[in-house]
Amino acid sequence: MISNRKIVLDAGHGGAEPGAVYNGRQEKDDNLKLALEVGRLLANEGVNVMFTRIDDTYQTPYEKAEIANRAGADYFVSFHRNAMPQPQTASGAQVLVYEKGGAAEQMAENILNNLVQAGYACQGIIERPGLVVLRDTQEPAVLIETGFIDNDADNQLFDGNFEEIARAIAGGIVRTLRQQSAEPVYYQVQTGAYTDKDIAVQAAGRLTSLGFPAFIVYSDGYYKVRAGAFLDLDNAAGMEKRLRQLGYNTYMVREAAVR
Repeated sequence: MISNRKIVLDAGHGGAEPGAVYNGRQEKDDNLKLALEVGRLLANEGVNVMFTRIDDTYQTPYEKAEIANRAGADYFVSFHRNAMPQPQTASGAQVLVYEKGGAAEQMAENILNNLVQAGYACQGIIERPGLVVLRDTQEPAVLIETGFIDNDADNQLFDGNFEEIARAIAGGIVRTLRQQSAEPVYYQVQTGAYTDKDIAVQAAGRLTSLGFPAFIVYSDGYYKVRAGAFLDLDNAAGMEKRLRQLGYNTYMVREAAVR
């Protein structure tokens, strides 16, 4: 379920701090426009959305992180646009994380992949442990650089393909939430499948008498006798080896839950 997940969306800069500026275009405005649209799309999916700002106001990076921490957010997503010392010398989308690994990198990868499909060149996932909004947030945090504001082609993409870009980011966030909410996968060792329930019960009883944690799963018209349910494949393989040493013909099953 993703409806119980809380996402804080941060439109970078604001107020007297415009961020990067190019030909009169201010980063703070693009950030806010995109954050609000992504928030609308996420809310339509049932996600609990909060914003650090919804108008042209300024908070320090420390205040932004504290807003998310006080809210008990599950994720923090900050919206920015990139710039170079020399205009027109770089293009593409990039996602920053405090460090690679875990939920933050998973979200960064999902978002970046979608942005590339929306038309941006890939600038990669970069570690930035010095950024306050990534360092001081207690929840997994990503910072999206949605193209270069000093690149005309990136600006044309941002303006002309805005809805697809917003959907790309929202879709990457939703995909991550669903991946993180997925049921764990268990490895189970199956020793037999029977059409007769009584025979299956007897087979499970024999396994139990030998000290194996046996149970029966009914599916596809069969009563399937299994032993053990492990998150770790090596542990399941160890049980399978023991059963084979006792003469059982085993079959490894991978399912999301023990039914």
